Amino acid sequence: MNTAAVRESWIGRVIDGKFPLLQWLGGSEGGEVFLTELQGQGQQKAAIKLIPLDAAGSDSRLAAWAASANLAHPHLLRLFHYGELPAESGRLLYAVMEFAEENLSQIIPERALTPDEAKEMLPPLLDALSYLHEQGFVHSRVKPSNILAVDNQLKLSSDRLVRAGELSGPMLGVYDAPEVGVQPAAPAADIWSLGVTLTEALSQDPPVWDRSTAKDPLLADTIPQPFAAIAEACLRVDPAQRCSISSIRARLHSSTSPLQAERATTDGTTSSKRSPALITAGLVGVALIAALWFGTHRRQATPPVPTQELAAPAAAPEVPAATQQAQGVVKGEVAERVLPNVSRGARSTITGKVRVKLRVTVGADGKVAGVKFESPGPSQYFARLAEQSARQWKFKPAQRDGQPVDSVWTLTYYFGRSSTEIIPTETSP
Repeated sequence: MNTAAVRESWIGRVIDGKFPLLQWLGGSEGGEVFLTELQGQGQQKAAIKLIPLDAAGSDSRLAAWAASANLAHPHLLRLFHYGELPAESGRLLYAVMEFAEENLSQIIPERALTPDEAKEMLPPLLDALSYLHEQGFVHSRVKPSNILAVDNQLKLSSDRLVRAGELSGPMLGVYDAPEVGVQPAAPAADIWSLGVTLTEALSQDPPVWDRSTAKDPLLADTIPQPFAAIAEACLRVDPAQRCSISSIRARLHSSTSPLQAERATTDGTTSSKRSPALITAGLVGVALIAALWFGTHRRQATPPVPTQELAAPAAAPEVPAATQQAQGVVKGEVAERVLPNVSRGARSTITGKVRVKLRVTVGADGKVAGVKFESPGPSQYFARLAEQSARQWKFKPAQRDGQPVDSVWTLTYYFGRSSTEIIPTETSP
């Protein structure tokens, strides 16, 4: 399909008489993905993938969808409908599945996962892969873009499954095990892909590996334990030497807390080299660009922010105008507020309020000259949004003896599930 043509002419069409194409979400040479809705589901969002029948691998798609249609696991993306239909430019295959607002590949460019986030990510992935392998399937596409967030729950994609023992087409990408396309599909290939994904998630780069050699990949020395050992055990060129899902679980359960390991030095003192963000219960480091595995933390209730913390600061005693003139000082005012742009996925992860407090220096021209965190809060993601927002604010500058002067403000952000509150307070002059 031609992407430009899709954007212009396909929006508004109804596929198979049931699935309206509401918004183009993305695509590639292999097909296009749109936002749609499920009938009779209270306008439940879904994603529909359209694949030309002559696209690479399309001949096996229907069979794969039919084989996997009855699979059901809480961490596996649901496939609602699939089929084949005529189109103006040739026949199309379509698959309707759960709609995911975000995936891990959107997070990694922003930052690497923390050890605690990686420790939260692995169990649901291992559960989904274990289920697939028990049902006789190989996922065949374990990579960051296929690790998704659906209703605050981490899920693995399910539209490219392969029957174990079948020969899958060689992709020859970094996530594909050396034997892919040469040997029949087997669970060991998913273990390799998981090792690559884990390495990339923790370092922002996949492991260094030359496919033309028989050597195992090289891992970044910045990857903390137990994840370095897990990735190394996954990334064996010989599939028979790779670890199993049960051994990965055992390493996770028996390991010392990654944060404890990082903070403790050999003499028992606290290391200052790293300072991982604290994990607020219910958030798991929200900087996963809003992300992916917060649903697993709703069992840890986050206490609401005390009401006195949410209230606007008590107004300072009013200074008579005559006194102000005598002192020669006139307070500044906020001229333009800029709210942070928080994604719906990020808001849905919040329990209670996320508080970020910034110290803002305002120049005599009323523009923000500098921003410094007084309290960044538990999430790098929301801290970054608050900082970006604060830098765009404009002020009516304070005055001293009739002349505009620099001033200092604090901006306190309270991120909630439905809105963001910002309390500005001028602290000087």
